[in-house]
Amino acid sequence: MLFGRVASFGINYGQVANNLPTPDKVLELLGTLKITRTRIYDTNPEILKAFANSEIEIIVTVENQILSQLNDPQQALQWVSNNIKPYLPDTKITGIQVGNEVYTDENPTMFQYLVPAVINIQNALSQLGISSNIQVSSPSSLAVLQESYPPSAGTFKNDITETMTQFLSFLSKTNSPFWINAYPFFAYKDNPNEIPLDYVLFNPSEGMVDPNTKLHYDNMLYAQVDAVAFAIAKLGFNDIEIRVSETGWPSKGDSDEAGATVQNAATYNRNLFRRQMENEGTPLKPRMRLEAYLFALFNEDLKPGPTSERNYGLFQPDESMAYNVGLSAFATTSNPSTSISLTSSATHNKVNKYIKFKVIFVVYYLHLLSILIKIKIH
Repeated sequence: MLFGRVASFGINYGQVANNLPTPDKVLELLGTLKITRTRIYDTNPEILKAFANSEIEIIVTVENQILSQLNDPQQALQWVSNNIKPYLPDTKITGIQVGNEVYTDENPTMFQYLVPAVINIQNALSQLGISSNIQVSSPSSLAVLQESYPPSAGTFKNDITETMTQFLSFLSKTNSPFWINAYPFFAYKDNPNEIPLDYVLFNPSEGMVDPNTKLHYDNMLYAQVDAVAFAIAKLGFNDIEIRVSETGWPSKGDSDEAGATVQNAATYNRNLFRRQMENEGTPLKPRMRLEAYLFALFNEDLKPGPTSERNYGLFQPDESMAYNVGLSAFATTSNPSTSISLTSSATHNKVNKYIKFKVIFVVYYLHLLSILIKIKIH
């Protein structure tokens, strides 16, 4: 069984490496995986050209370092004219992420540029007549939250409330989603003795019950998303969809990065895929499918920071698997190393039932044949 073109599943295609496959090879790999949505962290012209006339829907990103320039409407118009318009409609650009994790505790001042930038980018798209199929937003990390536990206590930090309200107003008016980068791995790494591993890996566990809403959470990712939902609601917005722009688990880490193993990475991503295939929502919004983008497609050897940062990929740069995700059987590919045996539990059940039926039928047939032989002998 393939990924089945799950409507809500995408993957992040990072490029902080010097040994990645060419964009046309990446396109071929995505086709093999039956993944039709991806996100890049720039507007790389080679990728945008290579993905033309394909089924891939791509979200592009405005780099953080130029956000301040986009406070000028003319600069924003120039950016869209140079980086978006030339590739339409052949390349299916469906979103523009204005920056990535613009607010951080280390550099909180950059957040002031966000709202003017998204407004000017949106206006530039409209001015050029290409706004109808492109959503403008910006992914945040969980650093924007003052409180996140329990989920109903979710609130934004006081120093960004005014700007966040303006940003949410923009999203509401343009019917664009609020994107969040959410990594249960970070919470577990910082507190492995207190946080159950099964809870962060989507494995069966007691989970937690929010004492205020009585909602039961069987995994941390959904709790993190609902904490964001409560924070948004407290600022007066109830019509904004929340999507996960990044989530994943590293297959390798430093000695102080608890849980960064191949087994945990495979388990987290396998369980995430399964829930995506089932189009699950969170406990707060069970009927609204949670759209999620996995981080990441490749291990990226030039990423700075701890070892884990360079080991989030499903694949190595040579297109071999970093580990077996274990969820679906990929289609035939020219590179045998990318063929992996993945089957959902539902498929296993169907196969097992078929085998059981076939065994029963053969036994019955042999029994009947023996009776007929005896009759013929007598």
